[in-house]
This record gives sequence, C-alpha cells and structure tokens, in this order.
Amino acid sequence: MTNRRIYLLTGATGFVGSCLLRALLAKKERAHLLVRREANLWRVRDLLPETTVHIDDLSDAERLAKLMCRIKPDIIYHLAVYGAYPAQNNGDLCIDTNIRGTWNLLKATAGIDYELLVNTGSSSEYGFKQAPMKEKDCLDPASYYAVTKSSQTLLCSYFAKENRKPIVTLRPFSIYGPYEDRNRFIPTLLRSLYYHCPLKLVSPDIARDWLYVDDMVKAYLRIDQLKKYGAAVFNIGTAVQTSIRKVVALAFEVSGKTTALAWGQMKNRKWDTDYWVADITKAKKLLKWQPEINLRQGLLRTWQWYKDHAGY
Repeated sequence: MTNRRIYLLTGATGFVGSCLLRALLAKKERAHLLVRREANLWRVRDLLPETTVHIDDLSDAERLAKLMCRIKPDIIYHLAVYGAYPAQNNGDLCIDTNIRGTWNLLKATAGIDYELLVNTGSSSEYGFKQAPMKEKDCLDPASYYAVTKSSQTLLCSYFAKENRKPIVTLRPFSIYGPYEDRNRFIPTLLRSLYYHCPLKLVSPDIARDWLYVDDMVKAYLRIDQLKKYGAAVFNIGTAVQTSIRKVVALAFEVSGKTTALAWGQMKNRKWDTDYWVADITKAKKLLKWQPEINLRQGLLRTWQWYKDHAGY
C-alpha cells in the first residue's frame, strides 16, 4: 500500500474540511492535517487516530516550507479561511489568513511535484448579480472577506500559470449539511424545530443556491479531472436558487414539525439578496460533475443527522 497518495488538508477542522476528511478516510487514504493550536476539534476528534496531525498554521513561511518538504503531499486541499461568519469581521485577519496564508502555502509547496492543489474560493467573490454567476464574470466583492477571497483566487490562478502548477479553485455556493456551524441558518432552523422554539428570520424572499455538503466533497474528489485544468476556477452549486421561505417549508415537511416564525424580525444582513445562483456549465462539462442531492433530500439527511447530534 506504499503507493497510496498522501493528502494534506488545511482547514480540516471546519465544516466542509471535516466532511472531506471523512470521505478520504473512508477510502483509506493517508491524510495529513495542518491544525492551529487553538482549533476546536469537535468535528474531527474521532478521526485523529487515523490521521497525521501537525500543530501549526500558515503564518510562518519558513516552518511551513520545512514541513511540506517532510510531508511531500501528492494532493493538497486548501480550506483554511477566516471571515466566512459574521463574527469574523477583523480585516487584518482576513488578509493574514486568506491572502498571506495562501501565499505562504503556495511558496512552501512550490518545489514539490504534487499532482493537484485545490484552493477553496467563495461565491461571495462575485458580489451582487442579477443573472446566474459565471466564472468569467467580473468580480465585485462587497466585504473584506469577499475581497480577500477574490485576491486568494487570483493569486492561485496567477501562481499556477507562472509556475506551471496544477492549482485549481473551486468556488462553492451555499453549502449546508451535517457538521455545519450551529449558528448558521439551516442548523438554527433545525434546532428551532427540534426544540419547538420560535424563530426570528430575515425577509422570506432572501435566496441562495443551496448545495449539500456531500456534493461539494465529490467535486473535491474529481482529482483526475481537476488536475487537467491548472489555473482554472469552477463554480460548485446547484444552478437552482431557493428562497428561505421555501427552505423553511421543506424543513417543516421533512421533519414533520413546525414552529412559530417571525418574518422580518431579524434585520437583513448586508449580503442578503433575493438573487444568488451559480452557472455550473463549466463544472458539468469539464469535471463531469453535477449535484446529485436535491434540497429536499439534503434537508432530510441533515435533519436525520441533527436528531442524533442535537447538543452539538
């Protein structure tokens, strides 16, 4: 089994990273994790004996370069991020993590003949549009987080071209599912249903392109396709937008529960909009990837998981 690939993950303790890690370990892959000393390990604690953990971060370029030389990863998944949640509003940390940290990772792995490095972008890079978002669209980020994610994507694409490296960026839309942060919309909704608590909400017309996390993981695992397209960016979404009114109705349906709703009692956030949807033509054509789990199925799976993890 010595010919197994070596995988390196940054951000593996987060929502999507932990789900990707579970999928890799289910395939008996060798996974190395770059984990900050202060990271909350609740999502991956049961997986740590099956991995190699490196207590370090992306801030020290010299240490990182030495570590990469020791690991010599074949596949690198870069999911470490700051600013994806409302409470993470420090512009300096956005820049340090998303731009400087990514730059350090690119430099540290530049001398390694890896098969693929997958950078994780964000649909927020596009800003507000009134048509399905395409990879060729002009980026118009509307927050420090979105600005730094745009810069991160552009940095990875340029580095790939300049150094002829197999680096691609996946731009996910609104991912949900098991292990999502409990303060996000869908976990908050499910908690309200489980405990039958009233729920304050923003406008019911706010819409998103909701992607179940397993479909996102499958995009990461399209390794043989991804490595053909160095410097490319791919939208990963469903090409269907759904209002939160519809999400709530589907959650009522799959859970068999209801609760009191106070629409408009929560102030709309600056990134809330009634139009947000991916054009996934490129991913379907080049990666042979498309989502397999519709919103109703995904909510049902998430609800079933939530009932066993209500205290998380």
